[in-house]
Amino acid sequence: MKIAVIGTGYVGLTVGTCLANLGNEVMCVDVDSVKIDNLNKGIIPIYEPGLKELVDRNVKEKRLFFTISVGEAIQKSDVVFIAVGTPQKEDNRADLSYVENVAKDIGKYINSYKVIVDKSTVPVGTADRVKEIISENQEKKIDFDVVSNPEFLREGKAIKDFFNPDRVVIGVDSDKAKKVMTSLYKPLERTDKPIIFTDIKSAELIKYASNAFLTTKISFINELSHLAEKVGADIKSVAKGMGLDSRIGVRFLQAGVGYGGSCFPKDARALIETMKENKCSTSVLDAVESVNEAQKLSIISKIKKLLGNLNNKKIAIWGLSFKPNTDDIREAPSVTIISELQKEGAKIRVFDPVAMNEAKKILKNVEYGEDSFDALIGCDALVIVTEWDEFRELDKEKMKKMLKQPNIIDGRNIYEPSEMKKSGFNYVGVGR
Repeated sequence: MKIAVIGTGYVGLTVGTCLANLGNEVMCVDVDSVKIDNLNKGIIPIYEPGLKELVDRNVKEKRLFFTISVGEAIQKSDVVFIAVGTPQKEDNRADLSYVENVAKDIGKYINSYKVIVDKSTVPVGTADRVKEIISENQEKKIDFDVVSNPEFLREGKAIKDFFNPDRVVIGVDSDKAKKVMTSLYKPLERTDKPIIFTDIKSAELIKYASNAFLTTKISFINELSHLAEKVGADIKSVAKGMGLDSRIGVRFLQAGVGYGGSCFPKDARALIETMKENKCSTSVLDAVESVNEAQKLSIISKIKKLLGNLNNKKIAIWGLSFKPNTDDIREAPSVTIISELQKEGAKIRVFDPVAMNEAKKILKNVEYGEDSFDALIGCDALVIVTEWDEFRELDKEKMKKMLKQPNIIDGRNIYEPSEMKKSGFNYVGVGR
């Protein structure tokens, strides 16, 4: 099948590359000529394990192409994926201007029947708006269908998630489009990992509802962690005991410093605004947001518990990205925590395996360690903010020698309190 993917950001590049790997001929399009030039040179603009190898392979096999020619890509394709950004506006609504501009281009260049796929994360009703814009911009009437196909790709595990999805959700309103999408995704279908066809509005809502529910699980266990600390319980044991109930599940029940990234905060806020527009209560999601912001700041009191006044104290931060296996620091808890520490007069020294270049674009007045140990030199405390695997089994004696004081505030509970205390550290976790 011939496919155009418009937008070469995180979702567009990953989806386009994976579709090519299934044997389709894919043209990835972007208005950023520098990005396209770099992609044609094999330079990948994002960090995602396995993606470069997949891009190189499919470019070599002449199944994957990169271009700035949106008209050519649309006209040569059977299916057009809209995978542009929908950033958060000042009023927390999703900015659909990029989606709308693509819809205008599709209307302008469409030359035969095509299935238009909303892959971007968009509010309920966006497919109707895309249909309207395409129709308004056609010179002559040409048939097309718009479907909703939300993405569920986790940063750091996107390749695995594409080829082994929990489910593929497709919102359609025509049999013709359903047949095309069935053919496209048939290679991924498994007995326990089905293709789910719904109406378009339900598919649009599934994406927001899924992310909002996951944020709710995170905020729930984070709020409960405060009670665990006060009564002497261990939140990891509590979470395990809860999660083994098949109705609840263990995933996303890890207490820590809160969620961040490009999806969870933005999508939860956009869903809140959509609910308000439709005069629905937002009590639960308002609380989820409030708990998450408070959780990021709660780490400051833990640091003060060990260090007292933070003025002129030097603090090491391990982990800048909002989660492991990505260089994405959008709405990362590390940014909030570092800002608050600096307000208290603390000096900051940081290390992250892949996100430091991104961090340098926004963080000010911080020192960058060459590696995990180097970041500890002369510091009064270590704060673990992102649970990179390489932090888990480092030489504890060497860590203690590098630190000025053996204080660790473990914002992701990657260590066992009893073991750390036995090793001579002043250790504080979350809910433990």
